[in-house]
Amino acid sequence: MDLYDYQWEVIEPALEGRNIIIWLPTGSGKTRAAVYVTKRHLQNKRNAKVAVLVNKVHLVDQHYSKEFHPHLKDQFEVAAISGDSNEKFFFADAMKRYNVIICTAQILQNALTAQDEERHVELTDFTLLVIDECHHTHKDGVYNKIMEIYTEKKLRGDRELPQILGLTASPGTGGSNKFENAKLHILQICANLDARKIMSPKTHRPQLEEKAPQPQKVFDLTDQRAWDPFEEKLKGVMMSIHEYLDVPGLFGTELGTQIYEQKIVELEKEGAVEASRKKRVCALHLRKYNDALLIHDTVRMLDAFKTLDIFYTLEKIRKTQNDPTEQFLFRVFDENQGTLRQLAMDKTNENPKLLQLEKTLLEHFGASADSRGIIFTRTRQSAHSLHEWMGATGGLAQLARKAAVLTGAGSSSQTKHMTQNEQQEVIQRFRQGELKLLVSTSVAEEGLDIPECNIVIRYGLMTNETAMIQARGRARKETSTYSVLANRGGKEERRERTNECLEELMIRAIKAVQAMPEAEYLLKIGELQRDSIISRKVKQQKLDDKKNTYRAQDVRIHCRNCHEPVAYGDDLRTVEKSHHVNIKPDFKIYYRVSDTPIDFGREMIDWTPGGSISCHCGQEWGMEMIYRAVTLPAISIKNFVMEALDGKRFTHKKWKDVPFAVEELDYAEVCEMHFPE
Repeated sequence: MDLYDYQWEVIEPALEGRNIIIWLPTGSGKTRAAVYVTKRHLQNKRNAKVAVLVNKVHLVDQHYSKEFHPHLKDQFEVAAISGDSNEKFFFADAMKRYNVIICTAQILQNALTAQDEERHVELTDFTLLVIDECHHTHKDGVYNKIMEIYTEKKLRGDRELPQILGLTASPGTGGSNKFENAKLHILQICANLDARKIMSPKTHRPQLEEKAPQPQKVFDLTDQRAWDPFEEKLKGVMMSIHEYLDVPGLFGTELGTQIYEQKIVELEKEGAVEASRKKRVCALHLRKYNDALLIHDTVRMLDAFKTLDIFYTLEKIRKTQNDPTEQFLFRVFDENQGTLRQLAMDKTNENPKLLQLEKTLLEHFGASADSRGIIFTRTRQSAHSLHEWMGATGGLAQLARKAAVLTGAGSSSQTKHMTQNEQQEVIQRFRQGELKLLVSTSVAEEGLDIPECNIVIRYGLMTNETAMIQARGRARKETSTYSVLANRGGKEERRERTNECLEELMIRAIKAVQAMPEAEYLLKIGELQRDSIISRKVKQQKLDDKKNTYRAQDVRIHCRNCHEPVAYGDDLRTVEKSHHVNIKPDFKIYYRVSDTPIDFGREMIDWTPGGSISCHCGQEWGMEMIYRAVTLPAISIKNFVMEALDGKRFTHKKWKDVPFAVEELDYAEVCEMHFPE
């Protein structure tokens, strides 16, 4: 394997067995350096086992097929294990058979906490952990959960710990704009990874700058619409709902903003807790109008109108329309639907950002058949809308046929999620040149390696300095361009300028940490590690105490929409410590099931998904899961309101936050209930 001098410089401590973080810009060969460290480690250490951890599914195959397998296959067994791989079910066996396992961090975390011997492994079974995009090793991230196990073992005096090799281009500042706090953030990441050093080239920095040039950055700025009747009409409809709702405090917030959305979310929660259908339903509809304003600001007016039109079509199907609030809201939309559609079709007031995007795309793709690019946008909705817009825009229609949407694999209320296989297929087609353009959410920001990519467009985005650095790094080709497309003087442009300052602050903070005397540095790292363990134990104790606030049988569970009481807390059990199911057979009288099973695009352990379930009032609840031949409804806590014996009512977004304990499922008990003799 050939390495550049700057790569040799940064891996030197790792070759001596020390824990380090390699800090190099994207496109400079961090992964190749990690492959060499892995190779030397396997050659020199008896019974060596290496885990390469990534934070995105598509990076498993990329690291396997482009780096680790090609360079190690002649001497070592290398495996790629992701969500759609059956080997995740037998992780312990795979670890015995392979020298190197490349997997998502979540798969390793699942194996570390698994009870069954087919999957369970110990962290000390590995001799080297390579952690890609290691800046995510903080707070409650899965990287940090793995490293917390490491830190506890270290502080207990365990000497059989794996060597750690972290890779990053962008540790960030931890959300701070102050130097000391940014430095502390860098030190905390070092402590979490037990890193002795952050390595970056000093002697061979000129070579690095020559081999990994940064793209040219341009600000493609547009002016706001001179007149916006569609926006005015939407806001007028929202004001009429405000008047009907008569809730003080809504009028002081600008419509079509994230701040307004936060207020509406809180209002919906208040309505759910108070069992006020008027407040709750109006909040849900106002949020949809606010979504339409945000979509209108990002893509076409027609996309914003379609979002509302589809929402009301589905609501009329799902809901009974006997509720006076819903009748009012349906009537308001029906009265304004025609005008909104007509305004949305008027292209004289179309989004100026789209005109600039068309110009930028034609500039890069019009004359060159070799161009390859990525448009980054905030939501799945806007990604799909931009792709549709390209297909409907004469000059871009041909490019649209060689473009595809790339979004996350998690579930979403906006659009259908992509399965892992669908993601892999799109990335493969892009890598091979069949696709020339990706319209992507943040899923492609980190790690996606396409050397021919020469144009990256950040389309109206508000993110931090880490996301900016990562997105910029997707432009790998020489003389590539990084375009920031935003409203002139708007919040997106201001945020990008701030990110540039934060990047400089990050660099200063890293250099300050690198310059610390070794004794002082190690003392600080040890202090931060001890503080982290204490703080985690305190946090866990608070969670345990909260779980004992109520007995499960004393908590009644109500549908969030119609407030009908449908279950008690002690009707629930957990499956694999994550899915919450109702084990009572008669619970099925409270819900209806969709005809089509949910497709996750991958196999689950011990269960398969059934149809989605919803209350007879139309409120979504979750899905049925077939667990070892028993059909059980898995419910999402965000769709319910809980009421304790003392009369207190509360809502939660996640099951981990509910104030009562839920037992793990006993399969024999469930079979007895569902299949009595």
